Amino acid sequence: MNLMYEKQIKVTEDHIDQNNHVNNVQYVHWVEEVAAEHWDLLKQQTEYVNDAWMLLDHHIRYKKQVYLDDIITVRTYPLTPEGAKQPRKVEFYCNEELVVDSSTLWILFDPETKKIKRLENDWLEKFF
Repeated sequence: MNLMYEKQIKVTEDHIDQNNHVNNVQYVHWVEEVAAEHWDLLKQQTEYVNDAWMLLDHHIRYKKQVYLDDIITVRTYPLTPEGAKQPRKVEFYCNEELVVDSSTLWILFDPETKKIKRLENDWLEKFF
């Protein structure tokens, strides 16, 4: 199984800011959106089906502007866990060029108890 998730987004007027390019805040929204979509595809194969991810930390590097009607390819994949923290990459490409690079840290928690789950370091290997 490939742990990379990919989707395409067409830039619309709703994504554009006063500078006529994709609003930087929009990328944060997309980071959360694609991570949630990816988890929805994977969680049934884990013991964490009823748990949820919360964004703990994010760093975004804007490399190039994207404009109305551009098509963005978003790729996301988890990295090796760091204790209770799960790193994830989200990359945005336009015309096969990396335009935005995001590194995030997530924590898994039980929505009922509000307690953080500590993942095993090899938990991702169970997908292969």
